[in-house]
Amino acid sequence: MVRLFLFPLELFRMFDSIRKYSKLIMVPMYGLIIVGFVFSGVQGYRGFQASADAVAKVGSHSISQAEWDAAQQEEVKRIRAAMPNADPKLLDSPEARYATLERLVREKVWQEAGKDAVRVVTDARLAKEIESIPAIAAMRRADGSLNVEAYKQLLKSNGMEPAQFDARVRDELLLRQNEQAVGRSAFATKTVADSALNAFFQRREVQLVYYKPADYLAKVKPTDTEIQAYYDSNKSQFLSPESADVEYVVLNLDAVKNSLTVNEADLKTYYEQNAQRLAAKEERRASHILIAAAKDGPADARDKAKAAAQALLAKLRAKPDSFAELARKNSQDGGSADKGGDLGYFARGAMVKPFEEAAFALKKGEISEVVESDFGYHIIKLVDVKEAKQASFDSVREKLEAEYKNQQAQRKFAEVAEVFTNTVYEQGDSLKPVADKLKLEIKQASGVLRSPPAKLPGALFQPRVLDAVFNPDSIAKKQNTEAIEVAPNTLMAARVTRHVPVRALSLDEVRNQVRDKLAGEQATALAKKAAQADLASWKAQLTPSKLPDAVVISRDSAPNVSSLVLDAVLRADTASLPNWVGIDTAAQGYVIARISQVLPRKAVDANADKQHRAQFAQWLGSAEADAYYQLLKARYKVQITAPKPQAKPAPLAEAG
Repeated sequence: MVRLFLFPLELFRMFDSIRKYSKLIMVPMYGLIIVGFVFSGVQGYRGFQASADAVAKVGSHSISQAEWDAAQQEEVKRIRAAMPNADPKLLDSPEARYATLERLVREKVWQEAGKDAVRVVTDARLAKEIESIPAIAAMRRADGSLNVEAYKQLLKSNGMEPAQFDARVRDELLLRQNEQAVGRSAFATKTVADSALNAFFQRREVQLVYYKPADYLAKVKPTDTEIQAYYDSNKSQFLSPESADVEYVVLNLDAVKNSLTVNEADLKTYYEQNAQRLAAKEERRASHILIAAAKDGPADARDKAKAAAQALLAKLRAKPDSFAELARKNSQDGGSADKGGDLGYFARGAMVKPFEEAAFALKKGEISEVVESDFGYHIIKLVDVKEAKQASFDSVREKLEAEYKNQQAQRKFAEVAEVFTNTVYEQGDSLKPVADKLKLEIKQASGVLRSPPAKLPGALFQPRVLDAVFNPDSIAKKQNTEAIEVAPNTLMAARVTRHVPVRALSLDEVRNQVRDKLAGEQATALAKKAAQADLASWKAQLTPSKLPDAVVISRDSAPNVSSLVLDAVLRADTASLPNWVGIDTAAQGYVIARISQVLPRKAVDANADKQHRAQFAQWLGSAEADAYYQLLKARYKVQITAPKPQAKPAPLAEAG
């Protein structure tokens, strides 16, 4: 295979991002991918027959519209499970749907390549992968064996049998093995890695001159004629937003709990069932003398500390009443030495295990032998014991009632939720029936926007709720929305009481806004014009007498420099220095950069250099895997017939 030794700027950018954020991003995303494949993955999209509505083709295999839709539904479901507040419009946007289709195609391509390469996944490898899934690993008994019944129940709850699940995991492993086989074969020689890393981390000394539109606002005064013309050409920017007045009800655990009454006899039974848990734990008060010794320290240092502790113990055996005095003089626990070693009262679980076991084995007034822990060597004296004490019913009644109600509400919620769902649907012209039936409060909200300017708190403002509220049927018929799950154990339904459609605002209503927008654009144009005039002059060797102080910037250090300016400076030709570069930052104005010097990569320590090289090798492998994937696409004659969404244009930067 031809090795890739050309590294475009895009690869460098990805390398930089991954270098900074790989641990934050890759770990949770890898987990999501694995879980997704396990419970809905590669085989989950099989079983559909190719038909006339095929949206893609890989070799002889067609991907149907139904297969694509199913994959997208599973993708949205998986992401929502991980991020409940994710905007459904973004999850199911044309771009997100097309990305799902591309993923399906990629999976199929690598599967076909794996079949041709006759790769297999052994039963041992399969078992190891399944056992590593957290939900399954948690089913192990104390002896290490798997709780088979619980395992089968988990699969059943996800609509699978063990054989089907095995096949899915095997397919996922095979797909991963095929794709990684190429990437892991990549290697970077020291010369290649140094060349790429030195270029990527190259530094440039630059002087930056900013032309900000705000500095030119005083020079622009839009006329009435200009304001009218701007308004006429941009009416779509000056609309009153669509809004609605809404009433809504929310069903959650608190609402269910409020509807419950607790029988005193049931509460006493619950108290008796939980008496042991409610009992006050035994507490012990102890003092100690610590001779510190690090657990991973030299053996001779630990031996010396132990000998010192044993010598102190011998003194205590001869004179037990001297414990506090010896602790003040000798203990190396700064928190207790001044108090004669007193640690106060503590229950089980508060101290490290060796210390706890020794303290709870002593009788009041006894002194322990030398006890070894990760902190060193302890001598412990048990000062007092508070025996476990049963709490009376009256003393814990309030806590018990809250616990009992919560448990009952959890059990009853599904039943009440069904009543809620059915009632808001069957009596869809009012929320009063469901409010009366379940003792819920009907709440009001005025001026709710279809597209809020910012994320607002509260269930009502979630995107999926707004979609239901502004559904044409909800608006026209003033019908209840369906019951919508807005959080775990929380349902809501809403009804539009008044709708205000989008309306074009008159010039009189938005004159100030129009004038400000126009003035901003005119000021931006003046800033750009002034910058371009100066740039042309300075390029003609008429360098100004005074420029800002030079700064050194690079991809890993560019304080207060935007990415647009940084990219333009690092892309600039440095064959002849100084070099002048003009950068159009759109509404933020214009920047002139004078590049005076190119500096080598800053020296880093061995650990950072090792990390950089590892990341470079990883991305080199990814580049090779992607290049091979492109070859495979041609080999298997991949065709995607579904139209690709048009990318929205991004702001452009101009280099002078």
